[in-house]
Amino acid sequence: MSAAASRGRRHPWWKPRRSRRIQRWALVVVLVSLGLAAWALHRAYTRLVAYPDRPGIGSAEIIEVEIPSGASFPQVLALLVEHGVIAEEEAGYFKLYVLHEGAARKTTAGPHHFRGDMTPAQILEELARKQRSQELSATIPEGKNILEVAALLSEAGLGDAAELEAAMRDPELLAELEIPGPTAEGYLFPDTYKFRAGASPREVITRMVQRHRQVFAELRRRHRVEAKELESQLGWGDHEIVILASIVEKETAAKHERPLIAGVFLNRLRFPGFSPKLLQTDPTIVYGCVVPADKSEACKKFEGRIRTIHLRDKDNPYSTYAHEGLPPGPIANPGKDALEAVLFPKKSRFLYFVSRNDGTHQFSKTVAEHEKAVDLYQRKGAVGDGSAAGAADP
Repeated sequence: MSAAASRGRRHPWWKPRRSRRIQRWALVVVLVSLGLAAWALHRAYTRLVAYPDRPGIGSAEIIEVEIPSGASFPQVLALLVEHGVIAEEEAGYFKLYVLHEGAARKTTAGPHHFRGDMTPAQILEELARKQRSQELSATIPEGKNILEVAALLSEAGLGDAAELEAAMRDPELLAELEIPGPTAEGYLFPDTYKFRAGASPREVITRMVQRHRQVFAELRRRHRVEAKELESQLGWGDHEIVILASIVEKETAAKHERPLIAGVFLNRLRFPGFSPKLLQTDPTIVYGCVVPADKSEACKKFEGRIRTIHLRDKDNPYSTYAHEGLPPGPIANPGKDALEAVLFPKKSRFLYFVSRNDGTHQFSKTVAEHEKAVDLYQRKGAVGDGSAAGAADP
């Protein structure tokens, strides 16, 4: 077939002819779409680039926002929107900006101060600002009971005394801390503590009990043999050791006397000839009349001074004049020296002691010796010389 014949042949009627007009329009649509997309991307990119330095449209008044410890970035963002630091419609941009900066996890817990006219960069800078350490210091001396400890903690700014005391009596918390008894008495270790501002009563009590466990565990390891002797001879576990340590703590502030006084109480419990097994220590009566929620009729009349009705009060379970052996629980929170005095007491034959009115005690082996000392120091008001002479040789 010639070229001329080929050029003159018509398009077959059964094959549809493509419209060049449609193709052109399709091309135009594609180009326009691509252009619009490019324009939108450029506009978004330009806006995002300029976004960090764009001031907000809110007021210049200070807005304080407390960021909770452990808050996720979505939670932080919600707080900023809620307080008007960031407009709701701008939240998405701020999230993209923070993610772009890799700063989602740099938010610090605590109080932050913003203004409604701050730029996103300024807001992010404030969110990442390191907080000043806000710690509260509390010193708990040896021998304080739970009411006194609660008052001292409250004075240090660690909460309401009634709420702290309630935590010390909380059965759920006591069970969690494995404390036998109705309160945390005896297990709030005397020490100087630093607590974070805003610490809950549960946190405070738990920290003090953990400190007690730490100190006691070390003492028990050191005096493993003596602890086993107490268990075999008296059937004592850790709780009984804490109870006697609390009594020793209340009986003397003289460090050198504590092992000897602990030995006197243990002699009363161990010596077969000493009967009845009455420890006869005044601080136990006072405790039973002051701290327990339920008090005897005699204790309801207690005005700070022990009288005959208190000495004979069998309804006071803490009275070691009316009941043999240890009281049902600790009467104070003992320190390390008192705990160690019980675990490693000074051996002697002493069964009695009386105050010499100078911070030390006169120790005796017999009732006759003790009565002479009582007459001298209590009835006649004699005062010792403050030396260790009052603690005669065993």
